[in-house]
Amino acid sequence: MSGGAVSERNAPGQQPFQDRLVRLLAVGEVGVLAALVLITAFFYILEPAFLSERNIRAVLTVVSFVGIIAIGQTILLIGGEFDLSVGSVAGVSAVVSAQLMTALALPVPVAILGGMLTGGLIGLVNGLIVVKLKIPAFIQTLGMLFIGQGLIQVVTSGYPVYPLPESVGNFGMARPLLGMGWSFYFFIIAAVIADFVLRRTVLGRNMYATGGNQDVARLVGINTALYKIGAFMLIGVLAAIAGMFVMADLAAGTTSIGSGWELAVIAGVVVGGVSLFGGAGTIAGGLSGVLLLQVVQSGLVVIGVNANWQQIAVGIIMVLAVGLDILRRRFFIAGSGRREETIASEARPQTEAPAP
Repeated sequence: MSGGAVSERNAPGQQPFQDRLVRLLAVGEVGVLAALVLITAFFYILEPAFLSERNIRAVLTVVSFVGIIAIGQTILLIGGEFDLSVGSVAGVSAVVSAQLMTALALPVPVAILGGMLTGGLIGLVNGLIVVKLKIPAFIQTLGMLFIGQGLIQVVTSGYPVYPLPESVGNFGMARPLLGMGWSFYFFIIAAVIADFVLRRTVLGRNMYATGGNQDVARLVGINTALYKIGAFMLIGVLAAIAGMFVMADLAAGTTSIGSGWELAVIAGVVVGGVSLFGGAGTIAGGLSGVLLLQVVQSGLVVIGVNANWQQIAVGIIMVLAVGLDILRRRFFIAGSGRREETIASEARPQTEAPAP
């Protein structure tokens, strides 16, 4: 009787619906891609111009700027931390690079390197304070956000930095393939490399372990402090690169570069299934979330919705995404626990004689 019940429970195709649902919910990209398709179809029905070539290019251009930073934010979140200062870092790095080109008349490659070093240095400061001094990342990076905004005004005195060398403007205006600028192709290449590193290398596995359970990771010999500081530096450099791409696109170092990017980046990667609690998420998911939010904002613009409602929509989507993340983790953990308990009970040898 018992053996028949076990065989029936384990028969192919008899897996409980709840287990299937748990597995589906555990894949963060599924919901994002489904929502992306539905929302795109919705806006296209309301306004066919939404899928015009011009609008698609505009959406992908914005996604490339924010997405470069989202790559770093995804890695940092997987490692168990996050950075709210990315917009300010992008702005500071861009205006520093612009000043090096104009005020100091340094060669463009040197000025670009100076901007990247600025971003990396700010990331290093954030990492050291969070990891070594144990200041919460929320407090430290929020403080750095305001520091960065002040530094932008100090460096520029509140005015755009221009004229930049002609080569910078030409680079920003270049459309080498399919009408897309260099920022888009850098974004794609960086995303592929980051995805490979996270999925296929020891560095990626160690980063997941660091964010999943830092104490256990430390016990098995992973230098969690080094991984977290490195992730902070990486996102600082990527923010600087994104800011300088915008600088080249505008042919000027303006004080508005990076403004509001911290919300777009955090919201996007969380919507894409990257957990705020660390140890879970993928590059593909995070970038899909960034694309989804930009599609929503662009669609609302195309159909003529007020800009204030766009912010409300982004806020609602982010709250729903965090709620889904919490539910997904709870169901996944609960489902895994039940399956392990069932397997263990079935595999346990029946050594005791049955009671009379």
